[in-house]
Amino acid sequence: MSRKHNEIVLVLDNIRSVHNVGAIFRTADAAGVSKIILAGYTPGPIDRFGRSRADFKKAALGAEESVKWESAPTALAAISKLKTKNFYILALEQGTGAFDYKKIKPKGKTALVVGNEIDGISKEVIKYCDKVAQIPMRGKKESLNVSVALGIALFRIFNL
Repeated sequence: MSRKHNEIVLVLDNIRSVHNVGAIFRTADAAGVSKIILAGYTPGPIDRFGRSRADFKKAALGAEESVKWESAPTALAAISKLKTKNFYILALEQGTGAFDYKKIKPKGKTALVVGNEIDGISKEVIKYCDKVAQIPMRGKKESLNVSVALGIALFRIFNL
């Protein structure tokens, strides 16, 4: 049964792995995300020659057909465009000043930004976000895989 929720857009900032992006498409489909914006060099379902990517299709399992997506030259360009449409911009990143993701309660249209597997979201992009959420790490590793972290945050923050 589908639950109605406010519009959610994902901004993927310079994610390297086509497998991570494909997994994010599958999660976005399950969560009813409105659109995914592939920013910077984040790979998409179509290669630079306009051909469908077999590696993407294998990871996304058809979600590339059911989730709307577009490309943006940078995350800042995507965020600027979303702000003109009154989106609340939420970054998922660890760091000083970040809020526990379980305490975030967005209202209205929201864009959730996730970043590069190694470097995360740049400080420049963070400055343009309305709030930063983080998932506390209790083990020895400092972070989760970006597609796993996005799934956890997406379903918890938006009560899906």
